[in-house]
Amino acid sequence: MSYWRLVALLSAATLAMTVLSLAVGYARLDIFAALSDWIAGRQSLPALVLVELRLPRAILGALVGFSLGLAGAAMQGLLRNPLAEPGIVGISSAAAFGAVTVFYSGFAGAFALALPLGGIAGALLAVLMLFALNGRGAGTMTLILAGVAINSFAGAMTSLALNLAPNPYAALEIVFWLMGSLADRSLIHVWLVLPLMLVGWALLLSSAPALDGLTLGEDTARSLGFDLTWLRVRLIGGAALAVGSAVAVTGAIGFVGLVVPHLLRPLVGHKPGRLLLVSGFGGAILLLAADTALRLMPIRPELKLGVVTALIGAPFLFSLIQRLRREA
Repeated sequence: MSYWRLVALLSAATLAMTVLSLAVGYARLDIFAALSDWIAGRQSLPALVLVELRLPRAILGALVGFSLGLAGAAMQGLLRNPLAEPGIVGISSAAAFGAVTVFYSGFAGAFALALPLGGIAGALLAVLMLFALNGRGAGTMTLILAGVAINSFAGAMTSLALNLAPNPYAALEIVFWLMGSLADRSLIHVWLVLPLMLVGWALLLSSAPALDGLTLGEDTARSLGFDLTWLRVRLIGGAALAVGSAVAVTGAIGFVGLVVPHLLRPLVGHKPGRLLLVSGFGGAILLLAADTALRLMPIRPELKLGVVTALIGAPFLFSLIQRLRREA
């Protein structure tokens, strides 16, 4: 299958999963009638359910899944490590800590966007720390160590916030948020994160030729004219904008950035540059499918999306480690 035919197939599948996500819910909804009422400006109940509940959830599922899949492929290409994911450079943990700080300080109830803004601030702070620790011209190993340090620090501070939570209900609210979910989000959240995600996607996708050159080794990539320092800036900055925005509105959703690139890599000839776009669509499909499946499960209260992706990703990670051991 040609590359662009694969991209077209995955984009069509993403659109189909988005429509399916709109159609599935806890009550029956006539999508076409709701859409007709919305377009005509009629404030009917179906139109409100569509616009206030299902549309933001479906759009955010596609945006967040695309961000996680794309950033996962980019991190695996940059670090040349099949077990890399956006969380390895500490961005996800820092965004989660930023949101938890808003919870803990009580600002979460002050206005609707305090929580996602706290998450975005945490992700941007992590990027500044990463560049400060990494320094100019440092190698990939230094980048990984700096990311591990930020990851550990953000995780420790999140645990400290939980430990010092003023009451059990606040701690429970933080824990549930950290599990990740697309429920009860609005179009305001979509408009908040969409510009940041688009800039992040552009930075990541523009790095495709350099990632292909990097597979030949850092010295060869430099000899081909690629500036590796600028490449790291684009990839880390792009991942921070895309993944930080995602974590800020949904909480922590793991394993998508790890699993999806592995599933699609054979279809693009193992070329990291070509893997970026298809992994974005693959992440969107996986996250929309997981979110749709949990709404079909006869379990109440609803399972958290981060729990479902972990149940999918953990067995895949075990099988991947076994395969890498056999190949070693």
